[in-house]
Amino acid sequence: MSDGEPAKDIPESIFADDDGSADARLAQALIRFSHAKTTLSDVVDALAYARVLIPVLASGDKRVMGEHGVEKDEVATTGVVAVQMPDGRAALPVFTDVDAMKAWNAQARPIPAEGPRAALAAIAEGWSSLVINPGMETVLIPRPAVWAVGQGEDWRPAVIDGTVSDEVREAVASAVTVDEALRRVEAAPGRGAEVAIVLSLSPGLTQPELDAVLERVQRELAHSDVVAQRVDTLELRLATAP
Repeated sequence: MSDGEPAKDIPESIFADDDGSADARLAQALIRFSHAKTTLSDVVDALAYARVLIPVLASGDKRVMGEHGVEKDEVATTGVVAVQMPDGRAALPVFTDVDAMKAWNAQARPIPAEGPRAALAAIAEGWSSLVINPGMETVLIPRPAVWAVGQGEDWRPAVIDGTVSDEVREAVASAVTVDEALRRVEAAPGRGAEVAIVLSLSPGLTQPELDAVLERVQRELAHSDVVAQRVDTLELRLATAP
């Protein structure tokens, strides 16, 4: 700074008085969810208004405001880490309190952020999900819920009480073209994924014909905004049409 240049006021962090304890509403929602007393939607609703802690593993003394208002180290901009989910996708770990984060990694340093800012930070990194308190009673927040929290919108799950929502079923039916090879398409709760796309195929298809149908269905589903916004993971299930 040159002589005579006025000093700039540096805004104080809104978390200056944070003692590192868990947000009460989020903590209670997680406890109820772990005992099957509430739904994941309640956890997501609580996350939208909670302060969480993002772990960074890089060292540095200078703190700046990063993208989406999440504080980070100026020297080490890659300090925020991801964890890998069983399906190979990356997720941003967040913690309710300092003790939970230290139990996960004693070297991690907590960066406080509101739930929506944490969601936007994960999206900015290209990570699909959030994981709350990994290493403990881990709770996975799926990609559509992360997007909803980041945008300040209510999350509407694709599957509720074991049933695919009408909007998602209608979107799948509208997106996929039915023809001589593919007689019918339905959406059902998945076994390994959130939603299964059940394809009723004409008997006697050759392997190239089957491959062409599957490629087309995947391409058509990829262009459905409803499917992209509402469904976290898809699986294709094949059946023979009567």
